[in-house]
Amino acid sequence: MAAMLQPQIILLKEGTDTSQGKAQLVSNINACTAVADVVRTTLGPRGMDKLIHDDKGNVTISNDGATIMKLLDIFHPAAKILVDIAKSQDSEVGDGTTTVVLLAGEFLKEAKPFVEDGVHPQNLIRSYRTACYLAIEKIKELAVSIEGKSLEEKKSLLAKCAATTLSSKLIGGEKDFFASMVVDAVIAIGNDDRLNMIGIKKVPGGNMRDSFLVNGVAFKKTFSYAGFEQQPKKFLNPKILLLNIELELKSEKENAEIRLSDPSQYQSIVDAEWNIIYDKLDKCVKSGAKVVLSRLAIGDLATQYFADRDIFCAGRVAEEDLQRVAAATGGTVQTSVNNIIDEVLGTCEVFEEKQVGNERFNIFSGCPSGRTATIVLRGGADQFIEEAERSLHDAIMIVRRALKNSTVVAGGGAIDMEISRYLRQHARTIAGKSQLFINSYAKALEVIPRQLCDNAGFDATDVLNKLRQKHVLPSGEGASYGVDINTGGIADSFANFVWEPSVVKSNAINAATEAACLILSVDETVKNPKSESAQGEAAASAMAGRGRGRGRGMRRR
Repeated sequence: MAAMLQPQIILLKEGTDTSQGKAQLVSNINACTAVADVVRTTLGPRGMDKLIHDDKGNVTISNDGATIMKLLDIFHPAAKILVDIAKSQDSEVGDGTTTVVLLAGEFLKEAKPFVEDGVHPQNLIRSYRTACYLAIEKIKELAVSIEGKSLEEKKSLLAKCAATTLSSKLIGGEKDFFASMVVDAVIAIGNDDRLNMIGIKKVPGGNMRDSFLVNGVAFKKTFSYAGFEQQPKKFLNPKILLLNIELELKSEKENAEIRLSDPSQYQSIVDAEWNIIYDKLDKCVKSGAKVVLSRLAIGDLATQYFADRDIFCAGRVAEEDLQRVAAATGGTVQTSVNNIIDEVLGTCEVFEEKQVGNERFNIFSGCPSGRTATIVLRGGADQFIEEAERSLHDAIMIVRRALKNSTVVAGGGAIDMEISRYLRQHARTIAGKSQLFINSYAKALEVIPRQLCDNAGFDATDVLNKLRQKHVLPSGEGASYGVDINTGGIADSFANFVWEPSVVKSNAINAATEAACLILSVDETVKNPKSESAQGEAAASAMAGRGRGRGRGMRRR
């Protein structure tokens, strides 16, 4: 009785929502499983696409895991962790974003019955971490190196990796065409780590196969003044001057004041303005440059001046395009036209302006340093070209990773089945509960081949049984067998050139395990409603504060 009369201790503010214990953990697992179910159908070559329509009316069609996760705008705090791992996979290796979300969801799904049966989450976490370490060691053991091959052999191997990535995208029908284009682009930039050295320009219209690669820089014709059409549109071995200054008559500042005692002095001020601009233009011409590009405006006077002297000019060039021209041609962007020496001028074999669809493009090809490339994409709908750009980004990242790490593994669910078999075998050597946990981790890895079958409309149980039987052969010959998407059976993924860089798989397993362990380690969620209402009040007061200036009111009619 005395215990019942004890006063209640209040630690948190009134209205704070706390949920803890087993029910909280199961709720978090359910939320993550729901998120994984959203992207589940996008996996693999026969994966479906998602159409996402946001509140601004923008429509995105994509089957890239990271893009979908970003656009979903997930509110649940635990499920947001899956968004983060998809983003990290995208920035680290580029591909495997759907895989990583799916694996994390499946690890949690397999852990759920154990949690409900009263197993302590820390035991699960310990076993999962052990299984993750064993899986990554196994990937290293199974990986095949492409180091030491000739350039042509390397190119064909990298094209196979790019084709595997592109096969699950919207442009999968033209994967061979784009795979070789991506490999050429990545090899063109060499060891340069900057991804923006590969430009992707989108031109609606035409066919996908009208897309082309420029070994150099291409950008859309900028805004131009009268006199532009009189300029030459093609040069061989021109010198290129890159500027970051305006070449037009500058108006005075609004508060400038000049006092004149004699009207004739006014003319000298006007003449001085003209002399300044003519002096700048004259120095540009004397530098010997035949192509002048500036990040700021090149006015109508300058455009006509250059046209009369057979010089091509373009103003308001985008910053990244100018940087890529500088990297490719060996030029340096100048902030002054004084003392322009030959060393700061760039050069290329051919400069020309070319019509692509409805747009005109300025194309610099045959650049000496050659550390840049541009892919010009064609296609019907805008959404289609956007998705093609995202697909090429994934393929470019994959080829870069394969070049750097130079080890590949068999795709098509083969590596997942092999690790699963290895972990099941290893689990038998362990006494105690962790045998069950590692077994459940091994079972979760089978979600990749199972989902590949489901998305292609095949009988997943039948295919998985065949794969298990093949992978368990003592000779080890079945280690590279995966799902054959074309026939609905199984095939040697390595022999069919379904390859992916080993770093994609090891990164995906690592990130998925980390996310699963993180969610399993949370046993309480505290939600403070006061902070939410405070944010709302701050926003309301900010809105109310607007428009309280003392400006003149509108005249009544």
